[in-house]
Amino acid sequence: MRVLEEARALEEQGCDLIHLEVGEPDFLTPGAVVTAAGEALASRPLGYTPAAGLPALRQAIAGYYGWRYGLDIDPARVLVTPGGSGALQLALMAILDAGDRVLLTDPGYPCNRHLVSLAGGVPDALPVWPEQDYQPTLAALEQAWTPRTRALMLATPANPTGTTLTPARLGALHDLVASQAGALIVDEIYQGLLYEGEDHSALALNSEHVFVANSFSKYFGMTGWRLGWLVAPQAFTEVLVRLAQNLYLAPPTLAQYAAGVALAPALRPELDRRRDRLRARRDLLIPALTSLGFELPAWPRGAFYLYLRAPADQPTAAALAARLLQQGGVAVTPGCDFGTNETSTMLRIAYTQSRKRLQVAIDRIATVLRDR
Repeated sequence: MRVLEEARALEEQGCDLIHLEVGEPDFLTPGAVVTAAGEALASRPLGYTPAAGLPALRQAIAGYYGWRYGLDIDPARVLVTPGGSGALQLALMAILDAGDRVLLTDPGYPCNRHLVSLAGGVPDALPVWPEQDYQPTLAALEQAWTPRTRALMLATPANPTGTTLTPARLGALHDLVASQAGALIVDEIYQGLLYEGEDHSALALNSEHVFVANSFSKYFGMTGWRLGWLVAPQAFTEVLVRLAQNLYLAPPTLAQYAAGVALAPALRPELDRRRDRLRARRDLLIPALTSLGFELPAWPRGAFYLYLRAPADQPTAAALAARLLQQGGVAVTPGCDFGTNETSTMLRIAYTQSRKRLQVAIDRIATVLRDR
């Protein structure tokens, strides 16, 4: 977000900035969702909803897992939240006592460690490596687990790497966590944005140890609507509702009325076409940037990020990011934002702009590298 603030400051000075630093594609909210929001505005008062969300939306989310993944999810296990971050916050506050420890992948989504601390827990970095697709191994998890460890947080597809876990690998990690009576919190907010491999959900594990966070932001194109959801074990639903009542009272009402349309099978072709456009952007950037000296340590099968090692002649990735912003008008995120595990040489590039703009960005990056 610091890079975004600096980029916007340059834009206010008249600079033409290409934003490849923020995980927000340039697509408009689907028209059917906007229409549903307009109908809700015109036809009903937009008062508070139940803390767990509109019953119809909870039912629609459960139904989505049914028609798309063949899963039978009880709507009572679904809580609608203010964004995916709200879902993660609820899960952590429900399971953690003061001083409990949570394992987080490094590199990983930077807000997670702060969410753990906010819930009274202690974040423990779990280094992950490109040879394992930047996802934990059983051996590393077993070694890192302590008597005070309460949970493991994962993401598939992952931020910043775009890597994924297969069902078998996810299941093996789950079994180890369950054997320790721990919780497995799986961030699936990039679900649906998968370019290779099997699209699946951790909910298929059918386990009382699994919490799944998801969001309408990424695949559904509703970032600014701030709406997500949590699917939790039945035993936790009562405490989660009480937490929601006290933390934020209710999720955004208008967004809830609009979001049900996003989950309908009729919208999937439009959303999948957007996914295919993102894949084409990925496939444009990878050969172009590797030809300039960047290295891609692990293949990004999902999300919309490239996690790249900067060319070897660059002092640090953060310094290169600053030069790209100031000299090239291209905003990217330095890897140090995502942890400390060999991140000083890494950059995250979000392919969230059109192919035409990405080509301009490629040319600008080439110029900055050449004019060093």
